[in-house]
Amino acid sequence: MKRIVILVSGRGSNLQAIAQRCAAEGWPARVVAAISNRPGAEGLEFAASQGIATSTVDHRQYASREDFDGELARVIDAFAPDLVVLAGFMRILSDGFVAHYAGRLLNIHPSLLPAFAGLHTHQRAIEAGCKVAGATVHFVTATLDHGPIVAQATVPVLAGDTPETLSQRVLAAEHVLYPLAVRWFVEDQLLLDDGRVRHRAGQSQLLAC
Repeated sequence: MKRIVILVSGRGSNLQAIAQRCAAEGWPARVVAAISNRPGAEGLEFAASQGIATSTVDHRQYASREDFDGELARVIDAFAPDLVVLAGFMRILSDGFVAHYAGRLLNIHPSLLPAFAGLHTHQRAIEAGCKVAGATVHFVTATLDHGPIVAQATVPVLAGDTPETLSQRVLAAEHVLYPLAVRWFVEDQLLLDDGRVRHRAGQSQLLAC
Protein backbone atom coordinates (compact mmCIF):
# COMPACT_ATOMS: atom_id res chain seq x y z
CA MET A 1 0.00 0.00 0.00
CA LYS A 2 1.66 3.20 -1.22
CA ARG A 3 1.66 6.22 1.08
CA ILE A 4 0.93 9.65 -0.44
CA VAL A 5 1.72 13.01 1.15
CA ILE A 6 0.17 16.07 -0.52
CA LEU A 7 1.48 19.63 -0.13
CA VAL A 8 -0.94 22.55 -0.50
CA SER A 9 -0.93 26.29 -0.02
CA GLY A 10 -4.59 27.13 -0.58
CA ARG A 11 -7.98 25.56 -1.18
CA GLY A 12 -6.58 22.17 -2.18
CA SER A 13 -8.98 21.31 -5.00
CA ASN A 14 -6.46 18.88 -6.51
CA LEU A 15 -5.90 17.36 -3.07
CA GLN A 16 -9.64 16.79 -2.89
CA ALA A 17 -9.77 15.27 -6.39
CA ILE A 18 -6.88 12.90 -5.66
CA ALA A 19 -8.13 11.80 -2.24
CA GLN A 20 -11.66 11.19 -3.50
CA ARG A 21 -10.56 9.22 -6.54
CA CYS A 22 -8.11 7.18 -4.46
CA ALA A 23 -10.91 6.12 -2.13
CA ALA A 24 -13.59 5.65 -4.79
CA GLU A 25 -11.41 3.63 -7.16
CA GLY A 26 -9.65 1.52 -4.56
CA TRP A 27 -6.08 2.42 -5.46
CA PRO A 28 -3.31 0.42 -3.76
CA ALA A 29 -2.51 3.60 -1.85
CA ARG A 30 -3.85 6.11 0.61
CA VAL A 31 -3.32 9.79 1.28
CA VAL A 32 -1.67 9.76 4.70
CA ALA A 33 -1.05 13.48 5.18
CA ALA A 34 -1.69 16.96 3.87
CA ILE A 35 0.91 19.60 4.70
CA SER A 36 0.75 23.34 4.07
CA ASN A 37 3.09 26.31 4.35
CA ARG A 38 0.07 28.48 5.22
CA PRO A 39 -1.72 28.16 8.56
CA GLY A 40 -5.44 27.79 8.04
CA ALA A 41 -5.21 26.74 4.39
CA GLU A 42 -8.59 25.46 3.17
CA GLY A 43 -7.02 22.27 1.88
CA LEU A 44 -6.11 21.28 5.44
CA GLU A 45 -9.74 21.66 6.49
CA PHE A 46 -10.84 19.24 3.77
CA ALA A 47 -8.11 16.76 4.71
CA ALA A 48 -9.04 16.84 8.37
CA SER A 49 -12.70 16.23 7.46
CA GLN A 50 -11.60 13.05 5.67
CA GLY A 51 -9.50 11.76 8.55
CA ILE A 52 -6.24 12.64 6.80
CA ALA A 53 -3.44 13.84 9.08
CA THR A 54 -2.53 17.52 8.66
CA SER A 55 0.48 19.63 9.48
CA THR A 56 1.68 23.17 8.86
CA VAL A 57 5.23 24.40 8.30
CA ASP A 58 4.96 28.18 8.05
CA HIS A 59 7.68 29.40 5.70
CA ARG A 60 7.60 32.84 7.33
CA GLN A 61 9.17 31.36 10.45
CA TYR A 62 12.42 30.39 8.69
CA ALA A 63 15.36 32.58 7.79
CA SER A 64 16.14 30.85 4.49
CA ARG A 65 14.57 28.61 1.90
CA GLU A 66 16.96 25.84 2.89
CA ASP A 67 15.94 26.07 6.56
CA PHE A 68 12.26 25.88 5.61
CA ASP A 69 12.82 22.99 3.22
CA GLY A 70 14.80 21.12 5.84
CA GLU A 71 11.96 21.31 8.33
CA LEU A 72 9.39 20.55 5.64
CA ALA A 73 11.30 17.41 4.66
CA ARG A 74 11.51 16.34 8.29
CA VAL A 75 7.73 16.64 8.66
CA ILE A 76 7.09 14.85 5.37
CA ASP A 77 9.47 12.01 6.17
CA ALA A 78 7.70 11.35 9.45
CA PHE A 79 4.84 9.99 7.30
CA ALA A 80 7.19 7.69 5.34
CA PRO A 81 5.80 8.64 1.91
CA ASP A 82 6.26 6.68 -1.30
CA LEU A 83 5.06 9.73 -3.24
CA VAL A 84 4.97 13.46 -2.51
CA VAL A 85 2.44 15.45 -4.53
CA LEU A 86 2.57 19.23 -5.00
CA ALA A 87 -1.02 20.42 -5.33
CA GLY A 88 -1.01 24.19 -5.52
CA PHE A 89 2.03 24.41 -3.25
CA MET A 90 3.26 27.94 -3.88
CA ARG A 91 6.89 27.62 -2.91
CA ILE A 92 10.01 27.23 -5.04
CA LEU A 93 11.85 24.27 -3.57
CA SER A 94 15.60 24.08 -3.05
CA ASP A 95 17.80 21.73 -5.07
CA GLY A 96 18.53 19.66 -1.98
CA PHE A 97 14.85 19.13 -1.26
CA VAL A 98 14.15 18.11 -4.86
CA ALA A 99 17.10 15.72 -4.86
CA HIS A 100 15.89 14.12 -1.62
CA TYR A 101 12.58 13.17 -3.29
CA ALA A 102 13.92 12.49 -6.78
CA GLY A 103 11.64 10.15 -8.71
CA ARG A 104 8.82 10.42 -6.17
CA LEU A 105 7.87 14.11 -6.35
CA LEU A 106 5.08 15.17 -8.72
CA ASN A 107 3.78 18.60 -9.66
CA ILE A 108 1.02 19.91 -11.90
CA HIS A 109 1.45 23.09 -13.93
CA PRO A 110 -1.40 24.94 -15.70
CA SER A 111 0.14 24.95 -19.17
CA LEU A 112 1.32 22.56 -21.82
CA LEU A 113 4.95 22.47 -20.77
CA PRO A 114 7.52 23.40 -21.86
CA ALA A 115 5.35 26.30 -23.06
CA PHE A 116 4.59 29.04 -20.54
CA ALA A 117 6.56 27.81 -17.58
CA GLY A 118 6.31 30.06 -14.56
CA LEU A 119 3.49 32.48 -13.79
CA HIS A 120 0.60 34.11 -15.68
CA THR A 121 0.24 31.08 -17.95
CA HIS A 122 -3.33 31.72 -19.05
CA GLN A 123 -2.76 35.37 -19.96
CA ARG A 124 0.35 34.42 -21.91
CA ALA A 125 -1.45 31.65 -23.80
CA ILE A 126 -4.25 34.02 -24.80
CA GLU A 127 -1.82 36.75 -25.85
CA ALA A 128 0.14 34.23 -27.95
CA GLY A 129 -3.02 33.28 -29.83
CA CYS A 130 -2.92 29.65 -28.71
CA LYS A 131 -5.85 27.54 -29.87
CA VAL A 132 -5.36 25.00 -27.07
CA ALA A 133 -4.12 25.30 -23.52
CA GLY A 134 -3.97 22.75 -20.77
CA ALA A 135 -2.11 21.25 -17.85
CA THR A 136 0.97 19.10 -17.36
CA VAL A 137 1.88 16.62 -14.63
CA HIS A 138 5.62 16.18 -14.34
CA PHE A 139 8.32 14.86 -12.07
CA VAL A 140 9.98 17.72 -10.22
CA THR A 141 13.62 18.48 -10.94
CA ALA A 142 15.92 21.33 -10.01
CA THR A 143 14.85 23.25 -13.14
CA LEU A 144 11.53 24.94 -12.40
CA ASP A 145 8.61 23.50 -14.41
CA HIS A 146 10.87 21.43 -16.65
CA GLY A 147 10.86 17.92 -15.18
CA PRO A 148 10.00 14.77 -17.18
CA ILE A 149 6.40 14.93 -18.38
CA VAL A 150 4.04 12.24 -17.05
CA ALA A 151 0.82 13.33 -18.74
CA GLN A 152 -0.91 16.33 -20.28
CA ALA A 153 -4.50 17.44 -20.80
CA THR A 154 -5.69 19.91 -23.42
CA VAL A 155 -8.62 22.31 -23.40
CA PRO A 156 -9.69 24.70 -26.18
CA VAL A 157 -8.96 28.40 -25.96
CA LEU A 158 -12.27 30.01 -26.87
CA ALA A 159 -12.95 33.36 -28.50
CA GLY A 160 -13.46 35.91 -25.78
CA ASP A 161 -11.62 33.89 -23.14
CA THR A 162 -10.13 35.79 -20.24
CA PRO A 163 -7.40 34.43 -17.98
CA GLU A 164 -10.14 33.69 -15.45
CA THR A 165 -12.42 31.71 -17.78
CA LEU A 166 -9.50 29.79 -19.26
CA SER A 167 -8.18 29.09 -15.77
CA GLN A 168 -11.51 27.53 -14.75
CA ARG A 169 -11.47 25.24 -17.80
CA VAL A 170 -7.87 24.19 -17.18
CA LEU A 171 -8.54 23.55 -13.49
CA ALA A 172 -11.41 21.22 -14.37
CA ALA A 173 -8.99 19.30 -16.60
CA GLU A 174 -6.44 19.16 -13.76
CA HIS A 175 -9.01 17.42 -11.56
CA VAL A 176 -9.14 14.61 -14.13
CA LEU A 177 -5.48 14.53 -15.10
CA TYR A 178 -3.74 14.69 -11.73
CA PRO A 179 -5.58 11.79 -10.06
CA LEU A 180 -4.95 9.69 -13.16
CA ALA A 181 -1.22 10.41 -13.10
CA VAL A 182 -0.98 9.71 -9.37
CA ARG A 183 -2.85 6.45 -9.84
CA TRP A 184 -0.40 5.41 -12.54
CA PHE A 185 2.48 6.09 -10.15
CA VAL A 186 1.06 4.08 -7.26
CA GLU A 187 0.20 1.22 -9.61
CA ASP A 188 3.84 1.20 -10.87
CA GLN A 189 2.77 2.00 -14.42
CA LEU A 190 5.28 4.79 -15.04
CA LEU A 191 8.67 4.12 -16.59
CA LEU A 192 11.22 6.94 -16.50
CA ASP A 193 14.05 6.52 -19.00
CA ASP A 194 16.56 9.15 -20.13
CA GLY A 195 14.32 12.03 -19.08
CA ARG A 196 11.17 10.68 -20.69
CA VAL A 197 8.18 9.01 -19.06
CA ARG A 198 6.06 6.35 -20.69
CA HIS A 199 3.16 4.27 -19.49
CA ARG A 200 4.12 0.64 -18.98
CA ALA A 201 0.98 -0.65 -20.74
CA GLY A 202 1.09 1.99 -23.48
CA GLN A 203 -1.90 3.99 -22.28
CA SER A 204 -2.19 7.44 -23.85
CA GLN A 205 -0.59 10.14 -21.74
CA LEU A 206 -2.56 12.88 -23.47
CA LEU A 207 -6.14 13.71 -22.54
CA ALA A 208 -8.50 15.99 -24.45
CA CYS A 209 -10.87 17.64 -22.01
